Amino acid sequence: MAAAVYLGLGSNLGDRAAALGRARVLLQGRGFETLSRSSTWLTEPVGGPPQGWFLNEVLGGETALSPEELLAACLATEKELGRVRGERFGPRTIDIDILFYGDLRRDSPGLVLPHPRLHERLFVLAPLAEIAPRLRHPVLGLTAASRIRLRLSSVRGLGISMGSDGADE
Repeated sequence: MAAAVYLGLGSNLGDRAAALGRARVLLQGRGFETLSRSSTWLTEPVGGPPQGWFLNEVLGGETALSPEELLAACLATEKELGRVRGERFGPRTIDIDILFYGDLRRDSPGLVLPHPRLHERLFVLAPLAEIAPRLRHPVLGLTAASRIRLRLSSVRGLGISMGSDGADE
């Protein structure tokens, strides 16, 4: 039985667009079937040392892999694309995070589901809201679109307006 899964991809070293494209191909070959893909977003790095901006996107899809097998596929893809794990939140050729694995909740040493910081990260929330505006966080009960509105409500003077998707009203 295939599980509905959302993955976050990001790159800020080398040919970022090529890294994202190659990651999509490698993930497909490792058992992740992409059914939807967000636009590619140019985003400022959050935390870590000074570094270049990221290209980010979210993939929605299905897999017959277990969460641990999917994590292994993501890590193998990162390794094949030259990811070197150095400084936390440092620059990277590719970063692949499992955001959601169905409604599964897991808190194990190597894997936390849903991703523990996705609700804080606009660089994940915006592309997720683009492809799955009504997807609800199984712990928080909020959609990505509503979480964006909450994050932006504390920002003043940007002239940003998030229309209602009707999912949380």
